[in-house]
Amino acid sequence: MRKLRCLFTTSLILCIWFSCSTEKRLGQADQKDKKPNIIFFLVDDLGWKDVGFMGSNYYETPNIDKMAKEGMVFTSAYANAPNCAPTRASIMSGLYTPRHGVYTVGDPARGKAENRKLIPAPNNTELEGNFVTLAEALKENGYTNCHVGKWHLGENEETSPEAQGFDINIGGTKAGHPATYFSPYKNPNLSDGPDGEYLTDRLTDEALKFIEQNQSAPFFLYFSHYSVHTPIQAKKNLIEKYEHKPEDNGQDNPKYAAMVHSTDQSLGRVLKKLKELDLDENTIVIFFSDNGGHGAVTTHHPLKGSKGMMYEGGFREPMIVRWPKKIKPGVKSDEPVMGIDFYPTLVEFAGGEPHRYQPDGESLAPLLFQKGSLKRDAIFWHFPAYLQGYKGIKNSGDLVRGWRAVPSGAIRKGDWKLIEDFETGRLELYNLKNDISERKNLADTMPDKRDELLADMKTWRKQLNALVPTEKNQAYVPKK
Repeated sequence: MRKLRCLFTTSLILCIWFSCSTEKRLGQADQKDKKPNIIFFLVDDLGWKDVGFMGSNYYETPNIDKMAKEGMVFTSAYANAPNCAPTRASIMSGLYTPRHGVYTVGDPARGKAENRKLIPAPNNTELEGNFVTLAEALKENGYTNCHVGKWHLGENEETSPEAQGFDINIGGTKAGHPATYFSPYKNPNLSDGPDGEYLTDRLTDEALKFIEQNQSAPFFLYFSHYSVHTPIQAKKNLIEKYEHKPEDNGQDNPKYAAMVHSTDQSLGRVLKKLKELDLDENTIVIFFSDNGGHGAVTTHHPLKGSKGMMYEGGFREPMIVRWPKKIKPGVKSDEPVMGIDFYPTLVEFAGGEPHRYQPDGESLAPLLFQKGSLKRDAIFWHFPAYLQGYKGIKNSGDLVRGWRAVPSGAIRKGDWKLIEDFETGRLELYNLKNDISERKNLADTMPDKRDELLADMKTWRKQLNALVPTEKNQAYVPKK
């Protein structure tokens, strides 16, 4: 009887051990196979040097700086255009601008007609519904998607966030900027809060609610702030914080600094919520901007140019990717990357097959996991439109014949960058490693390199059927 009892006890122990061991192994497998949550934190009009981790001593961004230490920083990250809508269309589609036809914001014929030598290319103001967006691709791979903030790619039954793969849309319309940053917001997709409620704070509240309500399954949160786009409006207590702070390299606007500060606080709240809910290690967080900073309120020294320009200040962006225990913290990458690269990267991380959607971008996984470089040789810009200059711009000497942008194209290949002016045919060649400020044009002194990049750009344009404006504008009046 004693032997039977001992045998039963031993069997019971073995069963319990086997059961626990199996559960542990299954739990490890579940954790390993679990799809990561994705938060894309996109700031509007935030310049390359508008954050502390990129060298600003004027703007205070402790939460963004902390994320930079905890993730990988990309020092040569680029938007696909020097202004809002085309960059956002390229992020959502994974395609260069000639593929979707969103080249600029609104009318491509900006400024006075008598100053425009060419008829610009036609411009789409919405991302057409036939493109498979990043949200739709992630949805196919089991994600619940939420858009919070600025959309700027349409609002009809084919182009709204809801029509483009998002289950929830909070605040997204076709508008490129808010009517006001203080409630009442006059936004049809965002209910008003108490009078005086600040938009950046409210959108953060909504983002946190989504995270809490969807923590049990993989989610994609496209947190696309209206901040720090105009109108330049901020909370009084934060404005006062910067009013007596000395300027730094042309950064001296207390209201704008306060907007940057509120955006930093927003990111901090999101990261804090992830830790509270134990989602931190299984969430990829991306920090990015859609174009350079507004030239009347900030500068990006040593970069040349600002929002709307084909120089580095127009589309070089601060960028961080954070994924605890997956991406080594505190690492910097100098390899040129672009907004179109997020699409294949995130679809791959979601367990999907990026090639199914044929994006122009390339997965950043080799860089993020330090397992190699990207395969491409160059990245490109195509901007066949006009952007007028404006009063108050700090770096007015960087304007092109009074324009922020004339119809033009650009290529970066290694350390080299070439800009082609479609109006005049003028070429500008810069070695960004030696001349990040783009002050020494080498087009005449290095004709072989100039012609190499120009040939590459023309080949790329031919492959994408990119329209180069050639039709003369009859209203043009040449200046003496």
